[in-house]
This record gives sequence, C-alpha cells and structure tokens, in this order.
Amino acid sequence: MKIRPLFDRIVIKQVEEKLTTASGIVLPDSAKEKPQMAEVIAVGPGGIVDGKEIQMQVKVGDTILYSKYAGSDFKIDGEELTVLRQSDVLAVVEK
Repeated sequence: MKIRPLFDRIVIKQVEEKLTTASGIVLPDSAKEKPQMAEVIAVGPGGIVDGKEIQMQVKVGDTILYSKYAGSDFKIDGEELTVLRQSDVLAVVEK
C-alpha cells in the first residue's frame, strides 16, 4: 500500500534501536522508550496551511529527530508508521 500525506504532513518509520547497552546489558521491552529518530518515507506537498505558505524542508530518505509526543501512530501492512507535521521535526541528521 502506498501512502501520500497531505499538506505539511510527513510519514516516518522508526529507526531500529539497539537492544543492548554499550556494556552488553540486554534491555527488556518494558525499559525501552519510543525512539525519537526516524526515516522519512513520504512527504506531503506543502502549500497553504493555517493561512501561511509552507515549503517542505525534509525529503524522502532523510533521517530526522522529532518531538517526543508528536504525531499519530498507525500500523499499515504490518509496518508501524507515524504521521506528523513538518513543524514537529526538530532536525535533519546528516551523515
């Protein structure tokens, strides 16, 4: 299934986090927090949002950092995705 976000929305997929600490301790699922780093998999067209023109600053394939409680989580085709506004993106991670 293909997702096409509207306006200033983006669709992201969580970056896999390590299951062990640097010292080798295995973390149980209950100790994990939702990661705040994700890969952008779809980007809306931007446009006029709330009376302001929005130009999209992120693109498909970017790795981003985003606000902790931002967006809405969905499960599509067995894959967990989050849809959020571009304004919830804090930074683009450059490699």
